Formats: sequence, structure tokens, C-alpha cells
Amino acid sequence: MKKIRIAVAGAGLIGRRHIELIRQRDDCELAAIVDPAPAAAALAREAGVPVHKTLADLFASERPHGVIAATPNSLHVENGIDCVAHGVPVLIEKPRRRLGRRCATIDRCRRAREGSRARRTSSAPQPDPGKRHARSSTEGMLGRIVAVMGSAMYYKPDSYFDEGPWRREPGGGPILINMIHEVDDLRSMCGEIAEVQALASNAIRGFPVEDTVALNLRFANGALGTFLLSDTAATARSWEQTSGENSSYASYPDEDCYVIAGVSGSLAVPSMRLKVYAGERSWWKPFETSVVAVQRIDPLSRQLEHFCAVVRGEATPLVSAREALQTLRVTLAIDESARTGRPVATIIP
Repeated sequence: MKKIRIAVAGAGLIGRRHIELIRQRDDCELAAIVDPAPAAAALAREAGVPVHKTLADLFASERPHGVIAATPNSLHVENGIDCVAHGVPVLIEKPRRRLGRRCATIDRCRRAREGSRARRTSSAPQPDPGKRHARSSTEGMLGRIVAVMGSAMYYKPDSYFDEGPWRREPGGGPILINMIHEVDDLRSMCGEIAEVQALASNAIRGFPVEDTVALNLRFANGALGTFLLSDTAATARSWEQTSGENSSYASYPDEDCYVIAGVSGSLAVPSMRLKVYAGERSWWKPFETSVVAVQRIDPLSRQLEHFCAVVRGEATPLVSAREALQTLRVTLAIDESARTGRPVATIIP
């Protein structure tokens, strides 16, 4: 195959990053930008590619080898279904549809899943290398997982909401924008999530959507977890601010955003500081301490590399449409629990 032609739908914050990475690679090229905003037209002119208002307009003009959907949450499922219908591989940032009824949301994602299964065209973001390493570490060194503590707390500036006013509205809060990625990570590192219970608050920003969430998790393997999520907390306990993988964020390598505890030891992520018992397991006995070596790689760059391999037929998606559906189900359960105050089961029947 000649250079893989990839169109990017959505020219916002994350879309611009995908565009930048595509233009840096030798094996792919930017085919088009899909976004009705005036700023997208200017970006397309600078990149020397056409701009389309919708995916329908794109497909009427050409069929690219692949599409990266970096649009607002409310468009993800439609984007996926459109690409699948045209037989075009699609990488979706987070497959989430903003609808009033949860059942309608899940049903639409099942349609996307079934279509992608039939055509083998769907791809979703793959786990970060450090988090995949954490998963293998938990399987071998920590023993049976007992508990996990996690956090995604940061302060989003006013400009973030001014540039995307939809982020102030229901469907645009940190549960559906950010927590869906954390759910992927938690499932990858600690196993399937069976039940969630959440408390949410909008006391700081006062938007009609949450800004802070406290979450309890029950895993299918018996482990329990807690998680704090906030887009208005001035702290560095988030993956972006601890991993050092994206230079756009200030980095604090002394901080961690996950601690996974097993019966034999614990692992802090992303610093990968490991504490394990060498002999008798007792709080009176010292741990053996070390740091697990892991190569830091830009996850979006690695993700694009894998997506290109999927398009060429050299690889299959590491995260299937079914996996994306389960992550969506857990995230919507968190949203439901935050609204109702009740525990919500999350396992697909």
C-alpha cells in the first residue's frame, strides 16, 4: 500500500494533535479535515488538504484509508457507524453517545460493534505502554489484587470551556470526557469492573454538569477500588501530570495517580515504584523496594503506528469494539450512579 490516507474528524485540542502526528510520519498522510468550525478551514489551508463539514461530505468526495474521530462526545457513535457503513477503519477517541436514555446509548453502540465485527474495520485507542506494563506487573509480582486507589485531578482553565461550550453542559463533564479513559486503564490493570457507586458535585464551577466525583468500584475478581475525579482541583494527581508523556503538561515525577495493592506487594503508577515482601508477609516486616523499568513512549504516536498497521491488514485492533462497549457501559453506570446515588451493576449480560 502507498501512503495511508487518514482523515481527522474534529479539529479541536486532541484532533490537532492527531493531525500533527500524521504529518510527521512517512507511512501516512493527512487526507482531509472534517469539522464545520471556521478554524478548521484555516488549519486545512495550512496543511494543504480539503476540509469537509461532515463525514457524509468527506465520503461523497473520497474514501480515505482510515478516519480518526476526535469530535465532541455526542458525535462519536454516529461517526463510528458512518465509517463502518462505508467500510473505512476508524479510531474513536472514546465511543460515547449523549442521549437521554441509557438503553438507547448502549443499543446504538451495539449497532456499531456488530457492524465493525462484520467488516473488521473498527479500532479504538490502545492502552498506554506504561499501563500495559503495570498490568503485567500486577499479574506476576503483587499476588491477588486486593484494592486500587486512583485519581484524575487537575484544574482546567476557563479557556477550555470557552473553546468548547458543550463541555459546560450535561454530557460534557469529566465523567464522560475524562473518566472513560480511566475506566479503560482500571479494567486493563485490575480486571473487569462489576459495580460502581458515585457521588458528584458541581459546587465549584456551578455548571449544569459535575466538576468533582468520588467513586467506589467493585471488581469481578473481588478487589475494591476508590477514585477521585475533578477538573477543578489544583493538584497534580493525574496521568497527564505524572507520566511525562505529553510535554504540553507540566510534569511531576514524584507524584502517582494509581496505587495497586495485592496480597504480596503494591505498585505505584506511573512512577512504577514497587514494594514486595521477600519472605513473611507482615506489617512488621520490611518491603523490598525497586522501580520497574518501562520505556516512555508518546501513546498517541504509538496508537497511530498501530492504527496504520490495522489499516494495512498487518494487525488487529488491540481494543475491540466490544471492549469499547464495556468501557462505555461502566462509564455510563458511573454517570447514572452520580445522578441517582445508587450502586449500578456494569457487567454485560
